Amino acid sequence: MPTPYVRQLKLGPMDNFVYLVGPADGSEVVVVDPAWDVPAIEAAVAADGKRVAGAFISHSHFDHMNGLGELLSRHDVPVYAQGAEVDFSPELRDVGGDALRRLGAGDSVLVGARAFQALHTPGHTPGSHCLLAQDALVSGDTLFISGCGRCDMKGGNPEDMYRSLSQVLGKVPDTARLFPGHDYADVPVAGMDLVRKTNPYFAFPDVASFVAFRMRPRK
Repeated sequence: MPTPYVRQLKLGPMDNFVYLVGPADGSEVVVVDPAWDVPAIEAAVAADGKRVAGAFISHSHFDHMNGLGELLSRHDVPVYAQGAEVDFSPELRDVGGDALRRLGAGDSVLVGARAFQALHTPGHTPGSHCLLAQDALVSGDTLFISGCGRCDMKGGNPEDMYRSLSQVLGKVPDTARLFPGHDYADVPVAGMDLVRKTNPYFAFPDVASFVAFRMRPRK
């Protein structure tokens, strides 16, 4: 499987990862979850000889899209978001405006000459989705290296999260690399084979046991 260009940027006070993703042999990238420091994002794009061709919003929480308006003020590019998230989030609709492109489950995002797949993974929010770029899975707040996204916030649903992990991300090849939305682990990137073996949220045999564990009282 070919390896794409992926640049991981740790930005902001909440250990967010922002990503630049594109074909290895091309100059165009999408910015995944533009937030916190748009000049730093643009500097990384320029340093690697790339150009911004779009934005991909994994979900609409503030810490993942607070730079979207500034990015759009400087770059006339489409904003890719899952249709359910567009319906869920007035903030996303307000900021994205006419630039929004609604995606359905399994739709592709064309970056240069390469099509990357959007995987609808509700649970953290109704329209959370991940970007599967060849052998790179950029997962937002759906999946972390040793955890998964909260389901107790507005729009969260633990049953949906269980299905997203077991039925959608559970089918991503072992050879894929996981690029999470926050720096919450000892390493910033891990192979999906290791994640599935060590992440406790992949260990539950049924939705009831998953929900009981995920929704246990937070300390």
